[in-house]
Amino acid sequence: MRRSLVLLTALATAAAASLPAVASAQDAADTDTSVVVIEVASGRGDLVTGGDALLRLTAPSDASVADLRVTDDGREVTDAFVPQPDGSALGLVTGLDLGENVIEAELPDGRGARITVTNAPLGGPVFSGPLIEPWTCTNGSDQSDCSQGPTVRYHYRSTNPLEQLVPTPALAGQQIVTGLRPYDPDDPPSDVATTTTDDGDEVPFIVREEIGYSLRDQYRIAALWDPAQGDWPDPTADNPGYANKLVLTHGVSCDTSYASGSAPAVLFEDALSQGFAVASHALDNAGHNCNLVTQAESLIVTKEMVAERFGPIRYTIGSGCSGGSLVQQQVANAYPGVYQGITPQCSFIDAWSSAQQYVDYVGLRAFLEGPGSIETGILPAQWPSIFGHANPANQITFTEVIPNSGDPSRSCPGVPTEDVYSQDNPDGVRCSFQDYMGNVFGVDEQGFARRPISNVGVQYGLSGLLAFLNNDLTDPTRPPLTPSQFAALNAGVGGYDIDFEPIAERTEADPLAQERVYRSGAVNTGAHLDEVAIIDLGGPEPGAFHDVYRKYSMRDRLIREHGHADNQVFWEGQTPLLGDLSFVDDSIRAMDEWLAAVEADTRDVPLAQKIVDAKDEAGIAERCVGLDGLDVPLEVCRGTVDPTIFSSPRIEAGGGDAVVGFTDDTLDCRTMPLEDFDYAGQRFADVFSADEQAALRATFPDGVCDYSQPGHGFHAAVTWLTYQDERGEVVYGGTPMGPAPVSAPYGGATGDEPPADGPGAAPPADRPGGGPPADRPGAGTPADRPGAGTRMLGAASEPAGAQLPTTVGPAALALLAFVLLGSATALRRRGT
Repeated sequence: MRRSLVLLTALATAAAASLPAVASAQDAADTDTSVVVIEVASGRGDLVTGGDALLRLTAPSDASVADLRVTDDGREVTDAFVPQPDGSALGLVTGLDLGENVIEAELPDGRGARITVTNAPLGGPVFSGPLIEPWTCTNGSDQSDCSQGPTVRYHYRSTNPLEQLVPTPALAGQQIVTGLRPYDPDDPPSDVATTTTDDGDEVPFIVREEIGYSLRDQYRIAALWDPAQGDWPDPTADNPGYANKLVLTHGVSCDTSYASGSAPAVLFEDALSQGFAVASHALDNAGHNCNLVTQAESLIVTKEMVAERFGPIRYTIGSGCSGGSLVQQQVANAYPGVYQGITPQCSFIDAWSSAQQYVDYVGLRAFLEGPGSIETGILPAQWPSIFGHANPANQITFTEVIPNSGDPSRSCPGVPTEDVYSQDNPDGVRCSFQDYMGNVFGVDEQGFARRPISNVGVQYGLSGLLAFLNNDLTDPTRPPLTPSQFAALNAGVGGYDIDFEPIAERTEADPLAQERVYRSGAVNTGAHLDEVAIIDLGGPEPGAFHDVYRKYSMRDRLIREHGHADNQVFWEGQTPLLGDLSFVDDSIRAMDEWLAAVEADTRDVPLAQKIVDAKDEAGIAERCVGLDGLDVPLEVCRGTVDPTIFSSPRIEAGGGDAVVGFTDDTLDCRTMPLEDFDYAGQRFADVFSADEQAALRATFPDGVCDYSQPGHGFHAAVTWLTYQDERGEVVYGGTPMGPAPVSAPYGGATGDEPPADGPGAAPPADRPGGGPPADRPGAGTPADRPGAGTRMLGAASEPAGAQLPTTVGPAALALLAFVLLGSATALRRRGT
């Protein structure tokens, strides 16, 4: 059985000088050379799916991988392994049983290692908990998991320049320019161009695009591949068109669908030409699925599939605008290691702090555009002190373009109208964002998902009141509000009940949901983002709700959590929202250089330090480009992009960014007595009349927000949470997965025979590539577990404000808003 492995070992040794060594999930320098080591090279060993896993074997320094006999629960699988130039062996082990599988690799002298890998169905769930129901397969599959055999398409770049500029659909609503043309393996064209990858391999520019289904939804995987090599790639072979690097693409917007959809486009010609694989999953398209946990699950499974087709992944780069930026930043924080570098564009940094802004917009608009305008005497010219944006188009486009997913009775993607929850159909699908994330937040005594949204204690328009009290007319975006206007506004806004019906009282958050929105990472505090490289891309924001302040929110969160934001770089340009059309390709190339420098850093220092140090080594710096796409001094963007930073209703309710900064991640504030609040150096009783005082005391019976304290439930995300137990039952709030399984050595001189999954040599925590790292400790309370058989309600939803638009739509809206408002739109610079 081992004869072929011995022969291939000899061939690989002879070729070692000419073949580049691929970095394994565990650096050779850190591998214990005295024992046998088994590694899962396609991801975490406890998150294997589809019945197969790519494994790497390393033998002791006095032995050879050719002498190893490998079994899966006693089944011989040795022939699956192929020696590699670095002396290890790779093997794609197939036929794994559902659940635990014990893999053993043993030398003739009895020394060996074993590791337990846990295999989940390809249709899921893997760690997200009971599946979202109902679910409709739109691909024609008659299987409940929408399973369907993959299809493969081929594309090529022509040597004919007339064939090289063809618009091809890209990220849902966008267009990218690509020269790729359909390629027929049975009738190959004669004009196939070549490309040279980053590894120096010159290969035909032919792209294999695989489209299939996993986790009940569509995935896409593209990479350079000559069909003359065969119909299916071999991850154990030398694949010259694959440089062991991956780009993950994402969609836009933020919605909650109950049916399968389409994966974002992957034909990124520039990245493919360098040897990147490019992949996506419909569930990483936030406009289809805005659930953080299922987003992360889909990316992890997709990365596993890439590795099982083409080979191990050195590092992964995220790319995407709007909802695509949201996915990158919140997943990178909650499941660190999924990406090593991210390039968010037209930045949103998480779904739930954006949901807070949306709900504020809905409530404020309902009051100020209704009777409130008469009751308070507040004019539209004063709105910027309340909404935080100088252009009223911002709150209008956000709440008109984006459906209100705080409303459980709204039109529900993938669910027939008659099956949606209403007062007349109380058993229908509740189409709210919190119900869509029911495994995260848990359910209350009514069976409704718990909700983390609150506006208790929020003093809307405080910055305008302070401007009035200070007699400060210098900032046109913070026009004064009189005490009577301020009191009437806050007394009249009210809140929303669990069915999103207006109520006179303020909205109260569920305490458990409030803790879990932070525990899960659904509010992204940035606590774990110091271990990912970030190039943030953007341009001016003229009223299309892709607010420039959000990237400063992330910068301020990083500074709060880590003392600096040196791993985050801004690239800015003159194209609204996007910055510049060249940024997507250029940022991938720059991030590649940055991560290669991290990878080359062999010092025994924290990964976060390596990332910061490698930035200068790779020449990564902040950029500003002009209208012609050429670099210009940063001062140019300070004059064009910075004036459109603006803020949010909560920042203005804290007194403005100069007072509370841009962190904007307090969903439920701690309060202080009204009488103790400092109103521009004046006391509450000195500012407001007796009637106004009475109205404000009734509005704020528990006091007003004290933003000098962390909000209720605020803490760092607990990383790598699973929302299911060993039986697949839901664990509301999640529980840490714990360290990824590593192999345990046995045998040798001592004759040790440790139990399976005993201590072994763990992969180094500071590598930029490989699978997700072991879980890191974080604050949080134990998750509550329901009894056996408890499952997530069949809820459907979309965040109460996290739905984000396509890139083209907002750009058009922004242009329209700019034309309509023209120079009348007041602008301000950050911190003024």
